[in-house]
Amino acid sequence: MNSQKHLFSLQEGIHYLNCAYKAPLLKKGEEACAKSLIASRNPFNLSVDDFFDTTEEIKRQFGQLIHADAGDVVLVSSTSYAFTSVLNNTPAKPHGHALTLEHEFPSGYYSLSRWCEEHSQNLKSVGFQEREAGESPTTHLLNSITSETSVVLMSSVHWMNGMRFELEGIGKRCKEVGAVFIVDGTQSVGAQPIDVKACHIDALVCASYKWLFGPYSMAVAYIAPRFHGGKPVEEPWINRSNAREFQNLTQYVADYRPAAARFNGGETSNFILSPILLEALRQVNAWTPEAISAYARRLSAPLFELLQSAGIQSANREEYANHIFPLTLPSHVDHEHLKKLLNENQIFISLRGQHIRVSVNVFNEEADIEKLVEVVQQVL
Repeated sequence: MNSQKHLFSLQEGIHYLNCAYKAPLLKKGEEACAKSLIASRNPFNLSVDDFFDTTEEIKRQFGQLIHADAGDVVLVSSTSYAFTSVLNNTPAKPHGHALTLEHEFPSGYYSLSRWCEEHSQNLKSVGFQEREAGESPTTHLLNSITSETSVVLMSSVHWMNGMRFELEGIGKRCKEVGAVFIVDGTQSVGAQPIDVKACHIDALVCASYKWLFGPYSMAVAYIAPRFHGGKPVEEPWINRSNAREFQNLTQYVADYRPAAARFNGGETSNFILSPILLEALRQVNAWTPEAISAYARRLSAPLFELLQSAGIQSANREEYANHIFPLTLPSHVDHEHLKKLLNENQIFISLRGQHIRVSVNVFNEEADIEKLVEVVQQVL
């Protein structure tokens, strides 16, 4: 794969190495949104099918991306909504506990914290600074999962630094001890391969506006069949079995549409935003996560070579995702001066303590990495 920058409308002269913050929209997404806005001028053209068809195709595309059945995919407004939907139907073990990662993203942490309070469970955060020499992040986490673990809620890669985990092994361990396995895939799904069935994932939740190139205020989730008989957060009419029968909507029914549909958020049709996400998912599937991940690794290789030769990259490259990784700077580096240089050179990244979080995607080019190297060298 070569750079796909031509498919985006990124401003010339900038170096955007911050897809983990927010992805730029694809040109196809912009066009789809504009078309939807124009169509909204004349709502009399909306048919019954328009309320369902785009949504169902999004589910098929996302299912293809994560190797799941479309019926197990739902659309919601945010990751926190999906976490609540699943946790509301998650049983607690007597005297049990829940596990998450140290410095986990707040939406997952707060959702799990409330569940623990409501079910008298201890909430444990697994840190990685105290690992033994040679111990991988996955092995360290596995040692914390016991027969008393009720639920594990974690990011597929750590959002702050891209630390990767072997989800298949973690999911297998959760299955062995009877723990529910909930994964926040926001920072990896779309940029690296994942198979929810092979990984024994019970729920995979993804905000759409990062590596899926979708809009803000939309999230997609996989919810395993074990939850399909559960109680949803709300009761939208569109989740009921007779939703397509507009003339009979007040013929109230007790049953829902099949599989995970009861967990869809209200107004899932979302005529303006849904077309953006659909075009984005089609494009990501066309590229494939495998190709995107390989491109990100190839693009960032010169950066690691240069920084390692300068003695400022001490982290094990293999512990981090190809598309998100940290650059650990010496303690003497003046961060205010670094920020000034980054701004002057139109480089957009995230600073996290003594780390630079770099996140690359298909719209990046070699020039972006080269410019970052130039700036870092100036502050050493």
